[in-house]
Amino acid sequence: MELLNTLWLSTGLAHFEFGQVVMMSVGAILLYLAIVRNFEPLLLLPMGFGAILTNIPLAGFTEAGGLLHYIYEVGISTGVFPLLIFMGVGAMTDFGALIANPKVLLLGAAAQLGIFATLFGAIALNVIPGIEFTLKDASAIAIIGGADGPTAIFLASKLAPELLGAIAVAAYSYMALVPIIQPPIMRALTNVDERKIEMEQLRHVTKVEKVIFPLAVLLMTIFFLPAATPLVGMFCLGNLMRESGVVDRLSATAQNELINITTIFLGLGVGSKLSAEKFLNVETLGILALGAVAFSIGTAGGVLMAKLMNKFSKTPINPLIGAAGVSAVPMAARVANKVGLEANPHNFLLMHAMGPNVAGVLGSAVAAGILLALVG
Repeated sequence: MELLNTLWLSTGLAHFEFGQVVMMSVGAILLYLAIVRNFEPLLLLPMGFGAILTNIPLAGFTEAGGLLHYIYEVGISTGVFPLLIFMGVGAMTDFGALIANPKVLLLGAAAQLGIFATLFGAIALNVIPGIEFTLKDASAIAIIGGADGPTAIFLASKLAPELLGAIAVAAYSYMALVPIIQPPIMRALTNVDERKIEMEQLRHVTKVEKVIFPLAVLLMTIFFLPAATPLVGMFCLGNLMRESGVVDRLSATAQNELINITTIFLGLGVGSKLSAEKFLNVETLGILALGAVAFSIGTAGGVLMAKLMNKFSKTPINPLIGAAGVSAVPMAARVANKVGLEANPHNFLLMHAMGPNVAGVLGSAVAAGILLALVG
């Protein structure tokens, strides 16, 4: 009997707790969204699998000496993985649309309104029993409004590592739900005539302009917001490798092998924070609710800014491209194009929307730098 009891105690069944079962179910839901619904599969799949591994009793994945423990400490706690992701994103980004129409920078900036509105919302939630968000916690939560997963993870790892799991899940979940969340907001804030507006073709952008642009952005960041240089610097490095044309092998590696490997480890590392004791609490529900509000305000801010700019612009601006000011690249730009085509089958907004879309990437990185400088 003693031997049987020992064998029983060595099984996972003898040690499962209700919270662990719930969190493994959350992991299974993330796998479903990735595999069946194709929502952000590159990150939700390893994240969901990491959540399952984390909650296996006796496995020790997240304890000192466990695989997920080291992945988190080496790549996420240090901020290395989000920075490598940013370099890869920079290598995949074409700034041509933004350079050709630089005024859309204002749309990327306006879409960050959700970040700063949510900052105050997170602090206001402290009136609810069980929620105690510090200013650092609120700043980390607010960045969800930028719809930029790597930036959210980077800032959370610096300001509120204990909230990293909930913040990452919220950020990537809302990024995946861009095609569902944004269109109703875009339609509510615009009329049919506005959605039908056709924009003029963008001018040709030279190679010299594309090479100078990342260097100019980095220089501006160094001068005015050095706290943002880790994110902006790696983004500009990746873009310079792409546009210079002299390091095609490095650019290809950053766009493919490096970013793919890093994404696997980033997803597993975030999944390691989805343990029952850290995730199943009222603060997590608050973060998920605030994330939805932040994303909605960011989308609305971009659309309303585009409507305002259209009143003073010599060339027509379709307000739909303002919604692409959130940095979910390129999904937000595709959604703007899709809604535009519904109103006018000859209205192709994709390239125009890419301008505010990549501006949003820079905007969220700058917002993260501001928050880091103020409360970090």
